[in-house]
Amino acid sequence: MPATHYQNAKEIYAARGVDTEAALTALANIPISMHCWQGDDVNGFENSAELGGGLAATGNYLGKARTADELRADIEQAVACIPGPLRVGLHALYAEPSTRVERDALLPEHFTNWIDWAKANSLALDFNPSFFAHPLAASGFTLAHPDRSIREFWIRHGIASRKIGAAMGRALGATCITNHWMPDGYKDSPADRLSPRQRMLESLDAVFAEPIPAAENLDALESKLFGIGVESYTVGSHEFYLGYATSRQKIICYDVGHFHPTETITDKISSSLLYVPGILLHLSRGVRWDSDHVATLTDDMFATFQEIVRGNFLDRTYISMDYFDASINRLAAWVIGVRNARKALLAALLEPYAEMLKAEESGDFTSRLVQQEENKLLPLGAVWNEFCKRHDKPIDGQWLSQVKAYEANVLVNRN
Repeated sequence: MPATHYQNAKEIYAARGVDTEAALTALANIPISMHCWQGDDVNGFENSAELGGGLAATGNYLGKARTADELRADIEQAVACIPGPLRVGLHALYAEPSTRVERDALLPEHFTNWIDWAKANSLALDFNPSFFAHPLAASGFTLAHPDRSIREFWIRHGIASRKIGAAMGRALGATCITNHWMPDGYKDSPADRLSPRQRMLESLDAVFAEPIPAAENLDALESKLFGIGVESYTVGSHEFYLGYATSRQKIICYDVGHFHPTETITDKISSSLLYVPGILLHLSRGVRWDSDHVATLTDDMFATFQEIVRGNFLDRTYISMDYFDASINRLAAWVIGVRNARKALLAALLEPYAEMLKAEESGDFTSRLVQQEENKLLPLGAVWNEFCKRHDKPIDGQWLSQVKAYEANVLVNRN
């Protein structure tokens, strides 16, 4: 029997000291959280205010999900094209109460449909409070708002969100990661940069005052350099949240599109993990001033996972997607991004790191560079396709036809 592409790849990697079977086993045990808001352009089910907060979904591709049932059906179709364990990230504005409920009064029961659906589909859930698209966020300030009554509304929302996350974790037997991102900031340079950050710190302490078992919920904090409408000053800068996460021992969230266009998160990983218990990745792709393009296989993505694998940080890293593109098929956007994240993770697991490290430690930087360059042409694709086959999911070149068929049969009928 002739050797398969995977068998050939296995031998090539083995010659460099890499066990492809071990990499495939490891990959099969690392979940990736897929964000629900790609499916409906971050609309949610409140219809209470414009998106705001420096967020914008552009494009008008047909078939946007209009209801929770449509959104869940779309997610299921995307999941059918993605190998490996998955989680689904929700925002608070995706609650399904029988009558309108304000965000500071949201309860776990308003997400019962999501929890039951996740259980039926062997998925875990992550959560995000929604500090945007609301009349009390119209000023651009929430937890740092100068009006105490508005701050207290958003504090109650943060507290409610943590309880919802904990309920999801208990019900599904998998710790929920509840990520807190606030859009607070100014379009032009403020006179006072300190006071909003003092108010934010006090508000966050109030949100996190009640301890929650780590088996149910873990809290993360996400920074941003700037956003549309807050170009000159964001309260929740990287330095602010890194300091807060370090002092309060919270997870720090790195959204790869939330930094300067020439800045990457790779070098931040090992530095921050000296001080914080874990990191949450939000994988997207920054293009100039917009941070939410579909995640592609960039050098930055490869480097991010290399750093995590090389440092043995997988058990302290939580991987999520965060982008929203309405200019292309929304299901395809999900599939492209999540498959790319898992490919980059597989590449890191297959990296002949030991031989590079040996060259480095001996001072042979010439060999290190040669190895780094030659590794780029190792047969990753053959191992990836083997992973897809073992998980009964389409290999590259085969999944798009399934999405197109769903578009022709389902999405085209949505007005």
